[in-house]
Amino acid sequence: MAYTEQEILSGLAEIVAEETGLPADAVQLDKSFTDDLDIDSLSMMTIVTLAEEKFDVRIPDDEVKNLATVGDAVTFIAGSQA
Repeated sequence: MAYTEQEILSGLAEIVAEETGLPADAVQLDKSFTDDLDIDSLSMMTIVTLAEEKFDVRIPDDEVKNLATVGDAVTFIAGSQA
């Protein structure tokens, strides 16, 4: 199933909220995972794993460092769908 960017954003917001306790509406395309959302590398890896399961995509470890903002992650996941 292909997800829209809005569906991916909503799904990521749920994952981030569950992992960090932040409100889901704080997770927006222009937000930096580290600077704005204060997500550390361990939490980021958990978020990546949960996103891979939710959206049935593979996010290689060497790509994670390129996912600086929520928008980067949404774009990557959208482009990785089968």
